Amino acid sequence: MGLCNVVYEVSYRHIKYPRLELRTGRLLLVLPFGCDPVTVLDKHRGWVHAKAKFISECLEDSLNKELANRSDAEFKSLVYTLAEKASSELAVKVNGVFFRLMKTKWASCSAKGNLTVNKLMKRLPEELINYVIFHEVAHLIERKHNEIFWRIVSKKFSNIEAIERDLFTYWFYCRPFEEPANRCQTPVS
Repeated sequence: MGLCNVVYEVSYRHIKYPRLELRTGRLLLVLPFGCDPVTVLDKHRGWVHAKAKFISECLEDSLNKELANRSDAEFKSLVYTLAEKASSELAVKVNGVFFRLMKTKWASCSAKGNLTVNKLMKRLPEELINYVIFHEVAHLIERKHNEIFWRIVSKKFSNIEAIERDLFTYWFYCRPFEEPANRCQTPVS
């Protein structure tokens, strides 16, 4: 469905309050049954336009980015090295590192210390891979993205906002390299 040049999807669920999600370039309205999507969009029009503009800028920026050309073996070796370094710096233990294609994120870290890394990350510059790995390993100290967590990450990376924007920009650029069966559409126009 389209409204104001933004394509969106609606998902009705057994929830009390509506919410809007725009994480990977796709606007998803998660609504309680019987809730009118147009009413929700009208109420949050400013937020939707700001996010759509940000995504449009990131898409444009992605045209100027270069992708790394690492082999799978080089990428895995780099990730293992960075995970070991981050776990040493943070005095935590990473139990295992797993690689797979992920639809919505670069990586994740379970409470058990298992690091799952998106295979698409092999195309990122090394400094962004370093940030993602450190970010995920930091979750072994603090699970939530709260002030404590960001304080830990900012001790190593002072320019978090710029890094996060770069990661978002690369997300759009790396998507065409994903296997078609696992590709999500990016419906923001």
